[in-house]
Amino acid sequence: MAAPTSSSNGLKPRNRAAGISLIVALLALATIPVAVAVTESRDDLRLVHAGFAVPLAGVLALAAIWSARRARRRLERTLGRAGGDRAARLGQIVGWLALYGTLIGVVSLGVYALEYFIFS
Repeated sequence: MAAPTSSSNGLKPRNRAAGISLIVALLALATIPVAVAVTESRDDLRLVHAGFAVPLAGVLALAAIWSARRARRRLERTLGRAGGDRAARLGQIVGWLALYGTLIGVVSLGVYALEYFIFS
């Protein structure tokens, strides 16, 4: 070959998506509890106002799962040389936990709406 390729430059391939997935998953997991803490610390907000954080948590959880999947695919392509296997796996697990928490928040808001608007 006339020019060096990315595999012959001597640098280890990086897997940034693995770290990003873990960070975004932790943000998704913390979104709803932080919103609840904010509403409890302010007198002008009620707990139901923390429900506005549920869609944000869902979007972050889906982004974390997508990023972890991307990182795992990169690991497969580089035969594990890219690194970040543990971070990608944790990002995927925490992302799914955050998505389940988001679904619980959606159900809670639905029950609240049903109780408040229909039965009151």
